[in-house]
Amino acid sequence: MSKFIVATVQVGSKLFDTKATISLLAAKLKEVGKIGADLAVFPEAFIGGYPKGIDFGVRVGMRLPDGREQFRQYFDGAIGRHSPEMAEIQSLVKEAQVNVVLGIIEKEGGTLYCSSATIGRDGDILAWHRKLMPTAMEKVIWGQGDGSTMAVAKSDIGVLSMAICWENYMPLFRSHLYDQGTQVHCVPTVDDRDVWLPTMQMIALEGRCFVVSACQYMTVGDVRADWFDPIQGADPETVLIRGGSCIVSPMGEVLVAPIFDSEVILSAEIDLDDIKRAKFDLDVSGHYSRPDVFKLSVDTKSQR
Repeated sequence: MSKFIVATVQVGSKLFDTKATISLLAAKLKEVGKIGADLAVFPEAFIGGYPKGIDFGVRVGMRLPDGREQFRQYFDGAIGRHSPEMAEIQSLVKEAQVNVVLGIIEKEGGTLYCSSATIGRDGDILAWHRKLMPTAMEKVIWGQGDGSTMAVAKSDIGVLSMAICWENYMPLFRSHLYDQGTQVHCVPTVDDRDVWLPTMQMIALEGRCFVVSACQYMTVGDVRADWFDPIQGADPETVLIRGGSCIVSPMGEVLVAPIFDSEVILSAEIDLDDIKRAKFDLDVSGHYSRPDVFKLSVDTKSQR
């Protein structure tokens, strides 16, 4: 199909309560179904949560016992790729009959990864990506992904790529996704800054692809832990992540502008033929490339 509806789901996790978050996912998938969306993008770390504002007791050269217990609780809220929770999520997606990109805190062995799954409308996993480079203090709680999880997803609506939050500032990673022919670039994020929108516009213009960015909207009241006392303050109404989801065309046109400080589902009808029109004068993996000057080398092997 050339034309279809894409949706970005701006919603926050029930942090430290994965069961409640999966129930919230089920409810949001039903809402997405009502608007007839063929693709729904959920935020970074939606399953498992993004613990914004806490430090897990880390100081240079020190780890405090309370922080270890906080991490234990966070670890217990993560899910495995082949876990019962993931099977339940796949079943919910199949029931909703919509392609889904979903941010997940994944656990394997003793390590957590900030991952994102692309799930087809039949419930099958089309692509699984682990964040290559956790940002700043995220390095304390998450491991690094490798080049084996950077493949695009071939879905029934087209080619879907995925980069999580500040991975979108990695030029060579973007180039690798462009080289694979992405048509809809999906961005799970928690970046709620005003400058995020022009970042998404630049990527849409550069890659001549649609961009669908989904950011969490989360308050302290969404956190299921009595000890939670983030630097922003512990008032339940305090906003931790303010949203800012958006949808952008291959010519950088803002199809759906960011909305802040509320939970919302935003949607737009897109036409993949607009990509062909946009690549008339710019195809960074084709006629606008200079392979005689530049070469991209990507190691896609699994690193164990």
